[in-house]
Amino acid sequence: MHVMIKFRAMIDPPNSYLSIKQASDGIYKDKGSKFIAKAFPVKDLEEIKNLVSILKSEHPKARHVCYAYRLGFTPEETRSNDDGEPAGSAGKPIQNTLFSANLHFILVAVVRYFGGTLLGVPGLIHAYKEASLDALKQAEIVSIEPEISQQITFSYEHLNEFMKISKKEPIKIVHAKIDNLCIFDISYPIRVQQEVGIALEILKI
Repeated sequence: MHVMIKFRAMIDPPNSYLSIKQASDGIYKDKGSKFIAKAFPVKDLEEIKNLVSILKSEHPKARHVCYAYRLGFTPEETRSNDDGEPAGSAGKPIQNTLFSANLHFILVAVVRYFGGTLLGVPGLIHAYKEASLDALKQAEIVSIEPEISQQITFSYEHLNEFMKISKKEPIKIVHAKIDNLCIFDISYPIRVQQEVGIALEILKI
């Protein structure tokens, strides 16, 4: 199941983006080498490191576990790793499949079992690309609507007015502490950021 990503207010993501709903597998074989691709929806770098570590522990006899990921919407939030393969022959082809499909918050890792015959850089580029494409073909692509997470505080006298706003706008109340000073953790789609902001400003929240 896809994990909904929550964005802080200072980030400016698009109104929607594409990702995969759940993990999927792919495979490609060439001259005895086997390339096993795994695609995962991910939310952060910690999860990516954990998944790569798990794959390496599950495939101790594999020669390489190469991967690429794309988190947010800037060049700084995508990376590739050749894991000992010739530079640019593994991670980049995987990463290019993510760019071509315009997918975000996704990791694709390819586990390679060496078959005894060298494939050369062109052969490796082709193999890692095809394995990645196969994993993405098996995945269900979904459109995700980003949300903004925000904590607001206001006096108890504004509580009823705030509750009216939360019913009028698509605001989710994640956590609430109601006292003389009320503290609410809320989230809402980025597409209504302006409307919610104006409504809360009227309440002087």
